[in-house]
Amino acid sequence: MVRQSKRELVEALRPRYRKGTRVEKGRVLDQVCAATGYNRKYAIGLFGQGPALRPKRKRGRRPEYGPEVVAALVKVWEASGYLCAKRLQPFLGELLEALERHRQPVAGADVREKLLRMSVATMDRRLQRARSRMGGRGRTTTKPGSLLKQSIPIRTFADWDQVQPGFLEMDLVAHCGDTSAGECLHTLSALDVDTRWFEPVALPNRGQRATFEGIQTVRRQLPFPLLGIDCDSGAEFINHHLYAYCLHEQITFTRSRPFRKNDQAYVEQKNWTGVRRVVGYDRYESAQALAVLRTVYADLRLWVNFFQPVMKLQSKVRIGSKVRKKYDSAHTPYRRALASAKVAQDTKQQLTQVFLSLNPIELRQRLEGNLARLWRLPR
Repeated sequence: MVRQSKRELVEALRPRYRKGTRVEKGRVLDQVCAATGYNRKYAIGLFGQGPALRPKRKRGRRPEYGPEVVAALVKVWEASGYLCAKRLQPFLGELLEALERHRQPVAGADVREKLLRMSVATMDRRLQRARSRMGGRGRTTTKPGSLLKQSIPIRTFADWDQVQPGFLEMDLVAHCGDTSAGECLHTLSALDVDTRWFEPVALPNRGQRATFEGIQTVRRQLPFPLLGIDCDSGAEFINHHLYAYCLHEQITFTRSRPFRKNDQAYVEQKNWTGVRRVVGYDRYESAQALAVLRTVYADLRLWVNFFQPVMKLQSKVRIGSKVRKKYDSAHTPYRRALASAKVAQDTKQQLTQVFLSLNPIELRQRLEGNLARLWRLPR
């Protein structure tokens, strides 16, 4: 008997074997082994490989969020700038209202209700496939400044105890590409420690004059008074001109320790999420690139401050070799400014008017369009 005939015999007798009693199964096995020459254990294995008589019922409860809910979640996630679930979930209702206010709803009433009910862990699982489809470190250009170091007090990461807006950490980010030789564009990155309000300013170079003008631009754009500046020990910050300006304007002026980046942990983290992840590591030198970069930052500051929620560290406890960190709920810098009792009521009304006028999808599209213009410029 050829192999194909043997398999056909097994397939023909399989239903009888599966439904039979112990005695009947033994007879079927005797018949198959006599006809094919198979070992008895091998024949039992062949009979057990067939399809189940009844389809097995999938264990567990049925999924609560269907394809239409997942599709709406992906749209909202893309509109938010690909936020993580811990930041997206508390901000989801506000983002949906903003999209609906500008006539760009992503889902119906039933789907919207399910989105708002979805937990952080479920969002992470549902976004895993979309996240998987999304397809070096830069150079430091900080040079130590030798002037006025004894006059400017040092502030470390653990020394921030101000609970009012206006105290900013500042740093420069170089757009120098693979080499720091020659002049290139820089970004003055300023972050308010209390509200996490972010102000990026494009500079033509890292000179003292350009940096001072950038700080004045930050002061004009802030929605609250500038009360303090904390910077690194570079000569672009540590100079007589900025020191005298802070004394005259009664602005607290502090610096971090040399080669201790964690002293400015807040702005260092924002250098990545607010500058490097958006602009990249390419080299830019021209006046045309400076103009386009300033256009990018005009939209980026609105996008980050009004539509990018952040979480603030509340406590950190070391238990043995592990460190347990506790964060508050994610809120945008705009919402944190509204919740602050130190921000004037007129300022809060102006911020609310700006927020109501912004369409997050149009703002994001305009930002990406200007970034595409920047990346097409000749290097």
